[in-house]
Amino acid sequence: MSEKSAAVDAWEALFRAQVTVMRDLNAEFPKGVLSLNEYDLLFNLSRQPQRRARIRDLLNHLLLTQPSVSRLIDRLAAKGMVTKTPDPADARGTIVTLTPEGRAAFRTVAVAHAESIRTRVGSALDPDEMAQLAALCDKLRAGA
Repeated sequence: MSEKSAAVDAWEALFRAQVTVMRDLNAEFPKGVLSLNEYDLLFNLSRQPQRRARIRDLLNHLLLTQPSVSRLIDRLAAKGMVTKTPDPADARGTIVTLTPEGRAAFRTVAVAHAESIRTRVGSALDPDEMAQLAALCDKLRAGA
């Protein structure tokens, strides 16, 4: 098998696994409090220093376009889950900050979502395989 064929096969396996797992997790995602995209944005904000980030920096972590992220942030701001402030270092930028209400909503959903992830991923992989998968994915991201 050529290197190109091996890379394509590896990509297809990764992509198909991701699609299958995401469909299952989406079907099990707790409805009512947050959408999956809202959760993803709050998840990423919760991992940032001081739970805040510039919109352009959040874009690196999300699978949405800049206009979609801006609309999503506006919806979350209207719900009181984030605040938007001008970046004092660059007036063109906007800083988004997770509010206590947003953090509480995120944590409520995260508990149920993490259990779905544990069930779906943990039932297919043992702890060593999960660590290996995480390391391989980090390596792929670093090389991109």
